Amino acid sequence: MVESAVKGTLNVLRSCAKVPSVKRVIVTSSLAAVVMTGKPLADDVVVDETWFSDPVLCEKSKQWYALSKTLAEKAAWEFSEETGIDMVSIIPGMVSGPPLQPTVNTSLLPIVELIGAETFSNAAVTWVDVRDVVNAHILALENPSACGRYCMAGKSLHGSELLKILRDLFPDLSLPERCSEEKGLVSAYPAFDQVSVERVKSLGINFTPLEVSFKDTVDGLREKKLLSV
Repeated sequence: MVESAVKGTLNVLRSCAKVPSVKRVIVTSSLAAVVMTGKPLADDVVVDETWFSDPVLCEKSKQWYALSKTLAEKAAWEFSEETGIDMVSIIPGMVSGPPLQPTVNTSLLPIVELIGAETFSNAAVTWVDVRDVVNAHILALENPSACGRYCMAGKSLHGSELLKILRDLFPDLSLPERCSEEKGLVSAYPAFDQVSVERVKSLGINFTPLEVSFKDTVDGLREKKLLSV
């Protein structure tokens, strides 16, 4: 995962650098490349585009996806500085919304796995709609003043909050009532709720309400027959 992410990113950038007509490259990164720093996350801490996940911490905790996205983006920025290629990175959280692909991807798996499950996870996840992510790429490409990194964190939801939205939207779904941990629900969200989105909003992004995003997600999964019920 790590080698393919780094080499694949650099292969594309090398090709772009050879073509004079390519004026700017937009790289899709991930909040996984931002938030795994090991820093204390007090209420007054704001996570912004200056943050990078710590590769050593990612490796020690075996967070291979986070490690791959961190090293790939770092390699991309180093290449950009060395060659002068104009690069911008878009950094979304977990992506929801209507699927185009014929299979369930990693971002939609947490929703699919809830259906018919006995328990839900005692954790919070940051969601952002796929159409907002697409628009951010377009705006970053077309806006001459766009530069650097842009974090995209729509909203952080605990598993219980996600389930409430799904129940209200789809009362026919078989959804879990019990949390996977007996200690009770976590009282504080992880770093995602503290991510600054001011830069991406300055591009012109208005985040899609998650209720709309999740409805379109489930409707799309059903349309493609990717849900068992």
